[in-house]
Amino acid sequence: MQFSFLSAALLFAVGTISAPTALPADGNVIVTRQSATTCGSYQYTAARVRAALNQGVMYYNNGQQVGDNDYPHTFNNREGFNFAVSGPYQEFPILQNGNVYTGGSPGADRVVFNTNGAYAGAITHTGASGNNFVGCSGTSL
Repeated sequence: MQFSFLSAALLFAVGTISAPTALPADGNVIVTRQSATTCGSYQYTAARVRAALNQGVMYYNNGQQVGDNDYPHTFNNREGFNFAVSGPYQEFPILQNGNVYTGGSPGADRVVFNTNGAYAGAITHTGASGNNFVGCSGTSL
C-alpha cells in the first residue's frame, strides 16, 4: 500500500485538531469575560466596561490609587456575588459620562476584577440599601 501525500496531510490535520492543548500552570483557561452590562437603568457597552477594567487593572498593577476613596481598592464581596473568577477582588468605578475614572466623584457603578486582572463582574449602589451593592446584568448573587 502506498502512502500518499494527501493521506499524510489528512493524518497531520486530524492529529493537530485533536491534540490536547496545554493549560496555564494554575489550570485555568483564560477567557475574556467583560461584556456589555446594565447597572440600574444605564447600559454600558463592552468597550466601556473594558476601558474601566483596563484603567483599574493598570492602577492596581502600578500600585496606584486615585480619588478620595482610593480606587481601585479591595472589594470584600460581603453581598456574596457569584463571580466567574476567584478572588481576592478589587473594585473600580465605571462612569456614566463616558470618561474613564481618574478621580473625583466615582458615581454608583463599579467593575470588579481579581488581583490577576481578570474581569469578575459589574455592581452598582443603585437600588441597594445603604452602602451595599447589587449586581448589574450578568452579575448575580
